Amino acid sequence: MNIKFSNLDRTKTVGNLSKGEFDLIVIGGGITGGGIALDAASRGLKVALVEKGDFASGTSSKSTKLIHGGLRYLKQFDFWLVKEVGSERAIVHKLAPHLVLPEKMLLPLIENGSYGKWLTSIGLKVYDILAQVSGDDKRKMLEKKEALKLEPLLPKKILNGAGYYAEYRTDDARLTIENIKTSLQFGALALNYAKVVDFLYSDDQVAGVKIEDGISGKEFDIRSKYVINAAGPWVDELRGMNNSKKGKQLHLTKGVHLVFPHEKLPVKQSVYFDIPDGRMMFAIPRGKITYIGTTDTNFNKDKDNVRTDLADAIYLISAVNNMFPSINLEMDDIISSWAGLRPLIHEEGKSASELSRKDEIFTSDTGLISIAGGKLTGYRKMAERVVNRIAKKLEEDHDTEVEECTTDTIPLCGNVGFKKFKHVKRYISEIYERIKEDGFTAYDAWFLVTNYGKQTETILDTYAELKDKDNTVKMIKAELRFGIHYEMVQNPMDFFIRRTGRLYFDIDGVRNLMEPVLDEFKSIYKVDDSQILAWKEELLHEIEEHSNFSLERV
Repeated sequence: MNIKFSNLDRTKTVGNLSKGEFDLIVIGGGITGGGIALDAASRGLKVALVEKGDFASGTSSKSTKLIHGGLRYLKQFDFWLVKEVGSERAIVHKLAPHLVLPEKMLLPLIENGSYGKWLTSIGLKVYDILAQVSGDDKRKMLEKKEALKLEPLLPKKILNGAGYYAEYRTDDARLTIENIKTSLQFGALALNYAKVVDFLYSDDQVAGVKIEDGISGKEFDIRSKYVINAAGPWVDELRGMNNSKKGKQLHLTKGVHLVFPHEKLPVKQSVYFDIPDGRMMFAIPRGKITYIGTTDTNFNKDKDNVRTDLADAIYLISAVNNMFPSINLEMDDIISSWAGLRPLIHEEGKSASELSRKDEIFTSDTGLISIAGGKLTGYRKMAERVVNRIAKKLEEDHDTEVEECTTDTIPLCGNVGFKKFKHVKRYISEIYERIKEDGFTAYDAWFLVTNYGKQTETILDTYAELKDKDNTVKMIKAELRFGIHYEMVQNPMDFFIRRTGRLYFDIDGVRNLMEPVLDEFKSIYKVDDSQILAWKEELLHEIEEHSNFSLERV
């Protein structure tokens, strides 16, 4: 059963947030905040989550979109991190098999490359042991001939063989929204476009937050026993507001990804490969497209406006053309891109790519708890660690006993009855059989199920009720209605970028379906023509920013 989660009910939600006292306020609606909200609410805590923009609008919609074990951390001898995130992959796949999809990864071994045959064989073996990998997912070492059979695009002259192992691919923004929506089942309240402008104090201890509502412009207070700052790249701003930005600080690095039509870079599975400067990068096929990434450069500009520039694009394209000699990618081949920030912990003397991906928790004198660092794959364990701290405090300060973490057994809301990935595949085939007579493709069925899981049924019920003659228009309207009523979609950018990923993975779909989507917003939100025009201009600007690069952007 879908829980209503809509900005059409915003006044009521704000009223409920303003009433009484919560056990915990979580600031930040990315994967870390979403994971914390689910963990705390499922243990019986009264939880409120607030996000200054849209959910997942920061780092959590701009990662490499992999739930992966961090093979490269073996090179840094960070066995603890490999063990933790390696084990987490299987757990997160089990919680949302429609959203966390098995993905074979090929690691080419090239002359003078980062990984030699012996080190890779040992490394992948250690990886299998630490991450408790079993069955078909165990690593294989391939000879040159076998590697070329799997991926004919690899460089014959310098190829010595390959490692072949298993990872998982996801949509980070969808994973975030599904964590938040699952927390609602345990009584959590969540609000996007709700910016923390100050903290409330009682006896010199943080006792809540003052919120500026980004939709109405009004301010309101939320009171709480404890506050967790999980604002990603903005963690230090909130520590500054709390006068507690002491000791360790954030070190932001930028990661860029480029998107190409699959026919321009027709890799058969994901490839993790060497760049001449000693770094590694990914090429990942996904439906109609292949995306590549990522860069790792220091960032100290406007955190609300992180963009791909020409230098980033040239760097990534050169690396691909170097590894795949028969591919000659050019700037004009880029159809979309994204750029995000990693909120890492600063370590003196270390370069951007050497910084640890471990998370750290800071507690200020006034009791504000901040969490930073970490990886998408480890979000559930990060949440468990920080909620354990809250549990301890509740016991000490309020004599309240809190249950243990059980999020490793709580299926995310799109997962109803999917025990294994084969059940997801069967459901995709079933959906295709149901929609193909209306002109939809196997890709359309795959897209619906890998975005929404069993929630696809709600979308198809709405689709059946709509009267539009064009089936594609009817389907996008059904998706949008689902997003508005059950996923807090407030504007077209929320829908096209974070709820559906279309701006990245199907940018032509955004161009072609913009008008009917804007019409639907007008009719549901009852906004005037000037608002529709403003949204249209913003969408066109986003399309331009993500797909075109010029010298001025350097």
